[in-house]
Amino acid sequence: MDMKFFEDRRTVRQYTDEPVTDAEIERMVRLASHAPTTGNMQLYSVIVTRDEDMKRQLAPMHFNQPTVEGCSVVLTFCADFNRFVRWCEVSDAAPGYSNFQSFMTAVIDTVIFTQQFCTIAEMSGYGCCYLGTTTYNAPQIAELLRLPRMVVPVTTLTLGHVAARPDDCGRLPASAVIHSERYQDYTPEAIREIYAEKESRDDSHRFVAENGKQTLAQVFTDVRYKREDNEHFSRIYRYFIETAGFPFPDKK
Repeated sequence: MDMKFFEDRRTVRQYTDEPVTDAEIERMVRLASHAPTTGNMQLYSVIVTRDEDMKRQLAPMHFNQPTVEGCSVVLTFCADFNRFVRWCEVSDAAPGYSNFQSFMTAVIDTVIFTQQFCTIAEMSGYGCCYLGTTTYNAPQIAELLRLPRMVVPVTTLTLGHVAARPDDCGRLPASAVIHSERYQDYTPEAIREIYAEKESRDDSHRFVAENGKQTLAQVFTDVRYKREDNEHFSRIYRYFIETAGFPFPDKK
């Protein structure tokens, strides 16, 4: 296998009008289902959205990112204990999964499955874009997609045939994320060295100038991922998770 595939992969947000068939989606889901999963429980589901009106309704929930309406298919990946609990109930077994630990188990299953699907799709020649906005507006997404109790949206992929391939956006060096035996915290000098290449890129200089900031880090803290937004959507998602059947444990 050519490992260069992974180095050359890109997030694709622009697609042609050519559809991705149901047969192709089913094939990729079937292959993705062989990803690792806790106890082989497969605690995930995926909602396939093709209808143009449904995509228009989903778009505001993803802050109107053009890729939502411009793709062939929107795929909403959900942590799903509903199916497993129903199986337990019809099999004379008493499920005990209304808790935060079980929720995290389902989230991990879902994320692994989603990434496996994404890799299979890209290896098949399609383009994909992750939408991190899924957790921001989970209640509205759940209502539109009619998600039952114990089913929580975790992430979303837009999928289609590639119309435009973006440039490489860069990555931190492997040495920045590898820790030998124990976590080695970063000195200010090491931090500057790790982020030097990222900060020196032309697109980074453009982001800083466009947002009227002094550093690239300020673009993240003051514009893209602000504290008040993070705290606001944290409260919304936590409340939704609990009402969906996964209460957080009490502090003791």
